[in-house]
Amino acid sequence: MKPDKKIEALKKAALQYHERDRRGKIEVISSKPCITQNDLSLAYTPGVAEPCRAIQADPAKARLYTAKGNLVAVVSNGTAVLGLGNIGALAGKPVMEGKGVLFKRFADIDVFDIELDTEDPDAIINTVQYLSPTFGGINLEDIKAPECFYIEEELKKRLDIPVFHDDQHGTAIISGAALINALELVKKDIDKVKAVFSGAGAAGIACANFYIKLGIKPENIMMTDSKGVLWKGRGDEGRNPYKDPFYRETDARTLADAVRGADIFCGLSLKGLLTKEMASAMAPRPIIFAMANPDPEITYPDALEACPDAIVATGRSDYPNQVNNVLGFPFIFRGALDVEATAINEEMKLAAAFSLANLAKEEVPEAVKRAYGDPNLKFGPEYIIPKPFDSRVLVSTASAVAEAAIKSGVARNPIDMEEYRELLRDKIDWSRDVMRKIYIQARKAPKKVVFPEGNDPKVIWAASEIVREGIAHPILLAKSRTEVLALFEELNHDPEGVEIIEPKRWPYRQQYVDALYTQNQRKGFTQSRASLAMRDYFYFGAMMVHQGHADGMVAGVGVSYPEVLTPAVEVIGPRDGGRLIAGMYMLEHNHRLYFFADCTVNVNPNAEDLAEIALMAADQVERLQLEPSIAMLSFTNFGSVQVPESEKVAKAVELARKQRPSLMIDGPMQADVALDLNFLKDNYPFANISKRPNLLVFPNLDAGNTSLKLVRKLIKAHYIGPILIGLKKPIHLLARGVEVNMIINMTAIASVDAQQIEESVKADTLEPVES
Repeated sequence: MKPDKKIEALKKAALQYHERDRRGKIEVISSKPCITQNDLSLAYTPGVAEPCRAIQADPAKARLYTAKGNLVAVVSNGTAVLGLGNIGALAGKPVMEGKGVLFKRFADIDVFDIELDTEDPDAIINTVQYLSPTFGGINLEDIKAPECFYIEEELKKRLDIPVFHDDQHGTAIISGAALINALELVKKDIDKVKAVFSGAGAAGIACANFYIKLGIKPENIMMTDSKGVLWKGRGDEGRNPYKDPFYRETDARTLADAVRGADIFCGLSLKGLLTKEMASAMAPRPIIFAMANPDPEITYPDALEACPDAIVATGRSDYPNQVNNVLGFPFIFRGALDVEATAINEEMKLAAAFSLANLAKEEVPEAVKRAYGDPNLKFGPEYIIPKPFDSRVLVSTASAVAEAAIKSGVARNPIDMEEYRELLRDKIDWSRDVMRKIYIQARKAPKKVVFPEGNDPKVIWAASEIVREGIAHPILLAKSRTEVLALFEELNHDPEGVEIIEPKRWPYRQQYVDALYTQNQRKGFTQSRASLAMRDYFYFGAMMVHQGHADGMVAGVGVSYPEVLTPAVEVIGPRDGGRLIAGMYMLEHNHRLYFFADCTVNVNPNAEDLAEIALMAADQVERLQLEPSIAMLSFTNFGSVQVPESEKVAKAVELARKQRPSLMIDGPMQADVALDLNFLKDNYPFANISKRPNLLVFPNLDAGNTSLKLVRKLIKAHYIGPILIGLKKPIHLLARGVEVNMIINMTAIASVDAQQIEESVKADTLEPVES
């Protein structure tokens, strides 16, 4: 895809992402039921008076009876929005909502974003002070320097809750962690190194101050701004009290002068300011942190070309050592809120930096290595800080911050740290990263995925996005290639990388007819029926997969399930040794992932069928890099009522265990019992389930499909599916009228399924080596 087309595609996708369904990125959801009159009388008048009286008598109880203790205000006036500058309060709102999403996604912290339409620092200070009773903490965001320093300082004096300007301290803490480890690798002492800072704004000054706290001597720091080196006699001393400590007696005037012989370059300025010639003039084994966003002061490859022995970090995710603030603020606030800290002090910031530095030296879990596609990921020049999606950061950093708050005396709620770490570990749900991991895996070896509905606008849009994401090679089937290309143009999508096939002109068409007839001639197919079937694009697409001209198929945008399912069964058929095909859904609710099977295909499965469905579904869950914990559902628990319906489920459990004795599976059990692990353990200690069940197998299609539809409508759970399981090759169904993102997700799953089938075939065909 051409760069300008990529940019246009990204712009369109970004606007659609923010516009679709509920506008924006956030919503407020009640955490308590409000269904009955009794609920209403407790949530509001008259019952609400009781917590009000309790809080009036003891303000500390606000954290017990309200959301204050887990609520952060993200406050901005939009005067220094990353990459956009002073765009104003309202235009900055999408960024602040995004910040709220990150707080929730990484640390389960709720956020109200507050955009203040003023550049008067005192007005901001007063407004935040008046609002502060609502919140457990204040995150200042995208406020320009030097006002941001004054605002934060003044709010810290006035408020007894944490106040944190992430643009300053977030970058300082994360890059500080990287610096600790980089110095260890290059074997340099922090009190002897010379550092140059490019950029004298909020982040640059905060980083310099934090590095001094880490041990760099102030006299070994030189700072530059848009006018060059801060040198005494330049004439602008005294105008910015936050810059003043960094003016030096020096002959250096330019960045090139400053970096000559320096050990560290810390860039928080503009694209391309550090040239290769400047980098090569630095001291041996330099540390180069080029953190300007979105484009660094020097690119990662250029820095290493200039200094092969350098350790380099940037703000970009496409190179090693990404300095990303999301490694900091969610977890710092998590720890601060959980001990009811009155501030985020220097001890807490240092604790966060050292926790990140230490975590990078630990062995990297296999799940993280798989997620980033690097089996050799370990501490070294290309891994000096943890990856942003490493779930261990929650436990490591939040607990370190909480402990520092307790030790430094700012915690109102000192807690047992071991119990706290266990609580944080319970918050980690690795399944939250499943789709991201699937995308990463799909990009490693994108497969050909055919779409029979090639002239559907949603499919066309999805195909363009699939190419941009690099997760598959889309093939669109259509009567007229010209018409499809015209639709791409009309819809402003890029067709580059999308293959368009006209089945009537396909050179293998007759081969497909013959193959379908041969395969099904004893199942009622005649030659003429096979020929007629090839006019159906769903049969044609399935035959492309069968004959190896495509690796998978995704279909159903405008048709009912049987129109896709029937060709899949007749052309592809069940996997070797299998008898059934089933449909599994993946649902996310409250950041937890569940799999429902079978909700699509088998109307009234017997015990043998249920066992096979459970095993097939378990295999699919494992392909998604998760451990299945299976609850076989019924209306009864473990034989409390013995009727054929429940005995069928009990027998299915026995059959599944015989085939896979190590599988975590049990039943029959009721759905509410399955979802309450503590109740399950207390009342049925013999149950062969030690982890929260994530795979729910229903006794029949009535139960499965009805439950699925109720969950989707009543609690608005996010879902992906149906994922067809049991076929020899991947064919996945789409619900009629599905959104574009679902088509893309199902394509990623199909691509990964095809990869694993290919690997399995290779493994089966390997010749044994004679010893």
